[in-house]
Amino acid sequence: MSEHFRQILSSILEGLNATIWAALGGIALTVVLSFVAGLALLSPVRLVRFVSRLYVEVFRGTSEVVQLFWLYFVLPALVGFKLVPLFAGILVLGLNHGAYGAEIVRGAVNSVPRAQYEGAVALNLTPAQRMFRVLLPQAVVEMLPPFNNLFIQLLKSTALLSFISAGEITERGELLRPVFGSEIVTIYGIELVLYLLLAVVITVIMRALERVGARRLGRTPVKRNLRGKALETAGR
Repeated sequence: MSEHFRQILSSILEGLNATIWAALGGIALTVVLSFVAGLALLSPVRLVRFVSRLYVEVFRGTSEVVQLFWLYFVLPALVGFKLVPLFAGILVLGLNHGAYGAEIVRGAVNSVPRAQYEGAVALNLTPAQRMFRVLLPQAVVEMLPPFNNLFIQLLKSTALLSFISAGEITERGELLRPVFGSEIVTIYGIELVLYLLLAVVITVIMRALERVGARRLGRTPVKRNLRGKALETAGR
């Protein structure tokens, strides 16, 4: 292993903690906002639906980079205080991907068979009981595969935090370019491998949650090949 490779690897790994914290914080905020906004989209109250739809369309329909610049550069000019780069990045990641997640939640709840809802009504359950004891437990299992994709997309979006010097692995790599310009393949190769490994970790965790959720509902977990293609249909 060459001295240059060791120096490059060591420097990029210094940004790994920031990348992981940005991804974890963004995922946590995404989950919260996804459920809040997603369930609000199903609210019988028109004002609640309007506010939720406004949030979804604004953050889903505008550039994530522009959102980041607004929160980190424009907000201080308006209110007089500046956010810590990593915290600002987590907020933008959560707000942006939470808008996409809201549609996942809404769609999953609406996909629960109508008979389940009618059965809950026949049992005289309240609207809250119908949602949290009958519909959501089934809908959550349907949400896991698209949330897996969403979380991986969020992970990749942590690279945008290099624009505000959050110290993650992409920024660390960019700082190396003027020094190790001839090692550009090594720099970006290491970054690719690190993002891939983190994405695999997310996928493994989400697949495990899929299996647990399927078993709790009495379904047969879907078996997949290495490419993620289903080999058999989950039992209902």
